[in-house]
Amino acid sequence: MKSILFAASEALPFASTGGLGDVAGSLPAALAKLGCDARVVIPLYSSIDEKYRREMHFICAIRVRLSWRNQYCGVFSLVKDGVTYYFLDNEFYFKRVSMYGNYDDGERFAFFCKAVLDMMPYIDFFPDILHTNDWHTALAAIYLKRKYGQIERYSEIRSVHTIHNIEYQGVYDFSILDDVFDLPPSNASIVDYNGLVNLTKGAIVCCDRLTTVSPRYAEEIMTETFASGLHYILGENSYKIVGILNGIDVDYYNPATDPAIPAHYTSDDFSGKATCKAELQRRYGLPVEPDKPMIAMISRLASHKGMNLVERILDELLQQDVQFVVLGKGEIQYERFFRGIEERYNNKARAIIEYNKELSKLVYAASDIFLMPSRTEPCGLSQMIASRYGSIPLVRETGGLYDSIKNYNPSDRSGNGFTFKNYNAHEMLFALKDAVKFMTESHEEWEALVRHVMNVDFSWDLSAERYIDMYSEII
Repeated sequence: MKSILFAASEALPFASTGGLGDVAGSLPAALAKLGCDARVVIPLYSSIDEKYRREMHFICAIRVRLSWRNQYCGVFSLVKDGVTYYFLDNEFYFKRVSMYGNYDDGERFAFFCKAVLDMMPYIDFFPDILHTNDWHTALAAIYLKRKYGQIERYSEIRSVHTIHNIEYQGVYDFSILDDVFDLPPSNASIVDYNGLVNLTKGAIVCCDRLTTVSPRYAEEIMTETFASGLHYILGENSYKIVGILNGIDVDYYNPATDPAIPAHYTSDDFSGKATCKAELQRRYGLPVEPDKPMIAMISRLASHKGMNLVERILDELLQQDVQFVVLGKGEIQYERFFRGIEERYNNKARAIIEYNKELSKLVYAASDIFLMPSRTEPCGLSQMIASRYGSIPLVRETGGLYDSIKNYNPSDRSGNGFTFKNYNAHEMLFALKDAVKFMTESHEEWEALVRHVMNVDFSWDLSAERYIDMYSEII
């Protein structure tokens, strides 16, 4: 039995802001079902719900040394879906209003990474694989290689580092290398990139395998266009890179049982989807029109998510007989833009400017077409979730969107969505108009596509097997 410890900054259902939380909350459970001893460690944030805190078991309190600091760390555990979750407690670092965006995030996650390794003797668990994720846990891979590798019980641990989004790298001034990151000058070359500390670069150098969350993204980040400056170091370490497409938790995202939607449905009988659509329309004051195509977006409102394309063509799209709903927060210019759209097209468009996990599931269930026009998208889970709820994805062919959604071909009824290739607003608009026309003029064929899309297997089963094969190669 292989043993894996996932170190992550978030994990569903305890604390999550995006795709990383989904992965850390579902991939380990899939590995456990295949016989692995899969465990997860995250910070004990103050935002974690009290119902989970009541289930936690206190294991011990340890001291964690980080440079000149000697800090308390409480270790708690909880078992869910065959996976043991560890929560590392330090209120100075983790009792914050937000999980990210604090002035001392570098120090907070350095402490967490050090504590991940320091707790192992106390929980009597030295895994075969330490699997770190994004820059927040990159130091755990670096510490394992540079600080703990000569200690016998740590020496056999192999490390895997996953890049969920290469745009976020953990870049800091060299003045804090020793003081905050507890790395002496002799380790400067490990993290030095363009004269700055780059924690992702250090993890790339130190890990035994480097994974991305889709095969296409693994290819893309080898190019200067997508690598956010790291293409040189990725080229030197290309032999480590493996691209494995993420999956989703098909039990959590299940319209047949989901308590967050007003009516349940399946691919055999999706009449309940119309009830969900009517509920969203009523709740937000849109005309209750079951046959009118509803186009939805659930996204961070940011340029790299394709919002500038949407900004360019949405007025023209809304000349069509459609409804449009967007759910998300982000850059102020796009929040203002979507609020303006709602004001101008009050009987057609709604802008719900918030993060709301439960509401997102109603939007998936209510919508007919789900738009993801990303400039870059390492994997994307929303197109998979939308498919699960019978909302047909319309995506740009990049990263995991390319790997997971293929353009529908009416001649042989192949494909599971609609796609456009170039990052071009009117190419996207033409694809949207085609999808709307198809829905309104080819009812039976549209319903067949909905059934097909709902049955596409986006579970973790196949991907988890690929992870196990990769782990086996390096153990």
